[in-house]
Amino acid sequence: MNRDVFEGKWKQVRGEAKVWWGKLTDDDLDKVAGKFEAFAGLLQEKYGYSREQAEEEIEKRVNEYEASLKEGMPNS
Repeated sequence: MNRDVFEGKWKQVRGEAKVWWGKLTDDDLDKVAGKFEAFAGLLQEKYGYSREQAEEEIEKRVNEYEASLKEGMPNS
């Protein structure tokens, strides 16, 4: 997943982020405004992740989310 994809899907991912990372508040999510780097920094601050761990965790969760959306789509 590239960062532009993350930022482009922010509105969809934002709600899921509160489920995935329960320590995040609406204010936190408003501040990062879908910026990948800022979001990774927020996870470092709230969860004590290293930069690499934060980026890997974001990518993993977003990829799983996208896969679940595709599974729910009817075959054409």
